[in-house]
Amino acid sequence: MRASRPLAIAAAALLIGGVAGCGGGGSGKSGRTPSAGSGTPSGSPGARTTPPDAWIPGRVAKMSVPEKVGQLFVPAFASRADALAKIRKYHVGGLIYFPENFGSPARTAAQSNALQKAAKIPLLLGVDEEQGIVSRTPFITRFPGNMALGATRNPADARAAARVTGAELRAVGVNLDYAPDADVNVNARNPVIGLRSFGSDPALASTMVTGAVGGYQDAGVAATAKHFPGHGDTAVDSHSGLPVIKHAPRDWERLDAPPFRAAIAAGVDVVMTAHIVVPKLDPSGDPSTLSKAVLTGLLRGKLGYQGVISTDSLQMAGVREKYGDAAVPVRAINAGADQLLMPPSLPRAYNAVVRAVRSGKISERRLDESVTRILRLKQRRGLFQGTTADPAEASAAIGTPAHRAAARRVAEHAVTLVRNKGGVLPLKGRKVAVAGPGAARLGAALRRQGVATVPAGSADVTVLTTENAGPATASRVRALGPKPVVVAALGRPYDLDAAGGAAAALAAYSSGAVSVDALARVLSGAVNPAGRLPVPAGGRPVGYGLGYR
Repeated sequence: MRASRPLAIAAAALLIGGVAGCGGGGSGKSGRTPSAGSGTPSGSPGARTTPPDAWIPGRVAKMSVPEKVGQLFVPAFASRADALAKIRKYHVGGLIYFPENFGSPARTAAQSNALQKAAKIPLLLGVDEEQGIVSRTPFITRFPGNMALGATRNPADARAAARVTGAELRAVGVNLDYAPDADVNVNARNPVIGLRSFGSDPALASTMVTGAVGGYQDAGVAATAKHFPGHGDTAVDSHSGLPVIKHAPRDWERLDAPPFRAAIAAGVDVVMTAHIVVPKLDPSGDPSTLSKAVLTGLLRGKLGYQGVISTDSLQMAGVREKYGDAAVPVRAINAGADQLLMPPSLPRAYNAVVRAVRSGKISERRLDESVTRILRLKQRRGLFQGTTADPAEASAAIGTPAHRAAARRVAEHAVTLVRNKGGVLPLKGRKVAVAGPGAARLGAALRRQGVATVPAGSADVTVLTTENAGPATASRVRALGPKPVVVAALGRPYDLDAAGGAAAALAAYSSGAVSVDALARVLSGAVNPAGRLPVPAGGRPVGYGLGYR
């Protein structure tokens, strides 16, 4: 099979040309070509009628138990040397990048190439790059997170954001994103999801999840819907505890299931589990990651999902509360999980699974099912056709004018005006003071839009920014005195619930530079506010939003 242009160039062209990329197996256009002994199709004319993954069961049958078990694991790594050791000793199926693993785009691409070269089977090189408040890639074009996208109510915006993100990841050799979040955030006190969700409306979340899955796949990156069966109604963080969600099956069908159904219909590559207990879905008390009733019964059986199921990080407290670190991976596999993410100790977890297979606690048939799904995912995303990223072109594929313009459009579309008493907005022509988190950045952005910023004592109006201030928002508004106050929520829009004393209230959903700049353009009147609330906030329902005209 002939090689084509490097992935970095292809990734950049994908966005500039606006085409819908690979969709399936066309993402690996460059890099290594499979050898005749690799177990992949030969590419002969007679093979065209054969399904592209027909060779996979034969390949799995030739693998040893240690090799098969290794394919299930996606550990974190401390250094390139550590990653190479894990590839060679444990035959891992993938690795997950964190900020400390990234260098420059060129160095990251070279590292990804080195890791792939060391592996007998192409690696899933993943990252938790949701954008917004969960962003692990230091150099990526910054977008606001999912709740901002939900405020746009436009799945094309979700697709564009995911396509840009995916293209930039692929340019440095990352081929799996643990995104998008498919949770429906119906609990304003949720400490772990919040802004990561597209909103509290299952129908809105479903359309946005569909757009995001398509965008990642357009760019040749595998997409992950998370956290099944739904993490949107909890007041406990599963990183530090074990949340219990009391949804009955009918509640789950109405609130939590729709975005996962939509993701599956869109061909999502991976579904990630949640370390939560839902007693009315499984009365055992086991977290969903270890629940056969949830993973095999609901996800595979009721929803008909046949792709890869990944655990959330096995280092999190929510999955370690009831069972030991050696028991957890064995239980996860028997529950229906295929991919074991970030075990606390790879040697301990790997050896426990190998022992379980050899003792019959995990059947070889069950193991083969998971390995087959993982290899089919790698086939669909084109990894057996090539994984090489081009270090020389990686930087050019990142932060392009087209990518930055896409981020700017999304951020502008998201800003939501919830109140505007007396037409205090737009601000142009008024003397404005700015207070609160990020005040200096917003003040500078307002001045770029021609708004005069002055000390508080000289102002006609004060813009007060908040970032997850909650009920304290009310006292902060009162402290500013009798002149009109505009509250701008740079974090969760629920701050606006306590902003009743403000003349105007807006939500930007992000304190990132692109969102602050968009907020300034809306405040000044350069841009008409177009966002609609994706969650109830400021005493207004989902779907509410004002404009200037």
